[in-house]
Amino acid sequence: MVRVTSMRSLGAADGTYLLSMAEIAALAAVQRPVVSTWRRRYPDFPQPITPSAGRPLFDGGEVAEWLIGTGRGKTAPAQLRAEMVLHGIAAHADSTDPLRLVEVLGALLCLRHLDDRPLPVGTGVGEAWEALVRRAERMDPDDEFVLREIKAADDSAVIFALLAEDLIEAAYGPSGAYEWLLASRARLGLADLTADALAPELQQLLVQVADLPSRAARRRTVTIADPHARTGDLLAALVCESGDRDALGTLAADPDARLARITRRRLLLAGVPEYSLDVQTGLDLEERLADPDLIATQLPYRPGEDRSTLAALEGIERVADLLGPGSTALILGPADALVDELPGTLESQLRSALLRSGIVEAIVNLPGGVTPYRPGYRCALWVLTRGPVPAAQGYVLLADISAEPLNTHVRTRLAEDILLWRAEGHRADGHDPRYGRIVRVAVLDQAFGGPLTPPGPPASQILSRTVAERPALITEAEARLEEAAGQAQRYAAAHGPLRGHVVQRTGNRPARITLGALIAENRVTKIKGHRIDPRHLTPTGHHLVLGPDEATGHNRAGTRRIDRIVLAEHYEHAAFTEPGDLIYTLAPELGLLIDHDGFSVVAFPARVLRVNPEAERPLTPRVLAALLSAARGTGRSPSAVRAARRIEDFSLSDLDPSDVSAFDALLAETEHRQAMLRAQADALTDAHRLTIEGLADGTLTIDRPSHSLHTH
Repeated sequence: MVRVTSMRSLGAADGTYLLSMAEIAALAAVQRPVVSTWRRRYPDFPQPITPSAGRPLFDGGEVAEWLIGTGRGKTAPAQLRAEMVLHGIAAHADSTDPLRLVEVLGALLCLRHLDDRPLPVGTGVGEAWEALVRRAERMDPDDEFVLREIKAADDSAVIFALLAEDLIEAAYGPSGAYEWLLASRARLGLADLTADALAPELQQLLVQVADLPSRAARRRTVTIADPHARTGDLLAALVCESGDRDALGTLAADPDARLARITRRRLLLAGVPEYSLDVQTGLDLEERLADPDLIATQLPYRPGEDRSTLAALEGIERVADLLGPGSTALILGPADALVDELPGTLESQLRSALLRSGIVEAIVNLPGGVTPYRPGYRCALWVLTRGPVPAAQGYVLLADISAEPLNTHVRTRLAEDILLWRAEGHRADGHDPRYGRIVRVAVLDQAFGGPLTPPGPPASQILSRTVAERPALITEAEARLEEAAGQAQRYAAAHGPLRGHVVQRTGNRPARITLGALIAENRVTKIKGHRIDPRHLTPTGHHLVLGPDEATGHNRAGTRRIDRIVLAEHYEHAAFTEPGDLIYTLAPELGLLIDHDGFSVVAFPARVLRVNPEAERPLTPRVLAALLSAARGTGRSPSAVRAARRIEDFSLSDLDPSDVSAFDALLAETEHRQAMLRAQADALTDAHRLTIEGLADGTLTIDRPSHSLHTH
């Protein structure tokens, strides 16, 4: 994107952000050809303001207003305005220190929050910035939040005040504007600030396990802390879930003074009262306000070659020392130190000592990818509680969700497991954890350095409906196998073995004809597919959606559907297939699928070939598919971006109508027998899979002597 800057007569900076058509498509969350359609179809679409015909550029503000006014595109109006401002901020980040940019913008947003007045624009650039400096000196005389950042900048930063006001307007307040700004740190090039970011799903899990509403209901005030705050992601997530911010205190620390100030501004903008927040610069958290009721933190990352298991465990020990009676800590750290088998004696001794202290409530082995910018970094979670309920003493809850998706279902049930364990402890008639096992600390201590993973599958797996019904499901699969085999035998008895009566042809071979010629002769019709937004696809819609994956067999037909109301609202010109239509694709390879039932929607780049049964020399869908599949030169090299030939160039045998009829009957018979064999294979596969799963997790056994099973 190109930035063109001009000056208002009153002295503030103003700008026009030029967008290409590809950037407009990204802004509106549509495909690139849609923008071309808008330009052609709607006369009021903004005109390009650059003369280049090859790559026209448009005024971003005009485009955003057109999208908002017409309701076109799929981006919410507030997000459109915010995106335009963020485009401008990103343009400045390309030419300046992006961290400095975030600091100045954050200071301006914080100043706007402190006195709740618009950022001023004076009679000139210098006067405008001087007014901002005076406001900062008046509102932040002790330089807790904004003063040094604003004084360190010069009057060229006036444009940032304009951007800050625009971002506030789009986000409906300084708090939302600051969160949007920090959420954009990756696109601003702040790799160091982005690397420690956690997946939103993991943040939500920590919020659920923290259970701030219940903690606040038991106490008049709640203090939350993070001794390794960085930019304050965890604290901000917890604060957003709290109710009464006036009853909330926050403690934080980070060795980087600039990050500590970012966190301090973030907490203030999130609604934490100034007198209730204390963000320190350093390695240790000094408890100057109050003992923390809840600590949520991520141990500092170290690359594998420099990572110390002992240092990670010592970090947990330091956090544990901060906890008072009834307080809880949520600590994220490297899985090789927190849950894996330990290689050294010192590490094993320290981890055993932590377990024996009675402070460890739960240990969770997390799935990969919870730190998106460090995909190879495996994390685990330790939950500590000082003074657990008596029924929990001597036990620890071990959970392993490393093979589970961290979706709402898993998060909710795992949080319930931990919260009920915290409230009730070990009871014979209590809640059985769905994602963990309750284990005696003495058993773990005997293993001394062994892995801290649940012994066997979790109760959720053992007691799930699928597992409980496995014997019945296996019996059902065996019955289906027997029925399918019997059906095949009865069919063979009634119709005899397959005999195609195929013999060597004598005389002239059939003439060759291209598919293009068949289309020109109206024997076959070619129909385009439709561009379908993947977000509109569901597994339970009214109409099948058939695309390249279904045509090539990479995806089973029927797994993708679309609701008829969505189809009517968003794809008014979409046409259904007719029974017998042949769906084909050339990318990534030749794929052919006959839609015998019709009333499906074909997804581009797949297309439809429809035979004309009234033609003088008609084909059938089966025969056409068979001839196309045997055509030469249908493949392409892995590096090719498109097929070597158009499908119209495929050369086929122009069979006589009698040959077409006999060939179609043989193909239909073959398909029918293949379906019967496939039914047997599917039933056998189901019984085989369920038996292996049950024997592998110990929930099934074979109640027959081994010699009674036939072996080969």
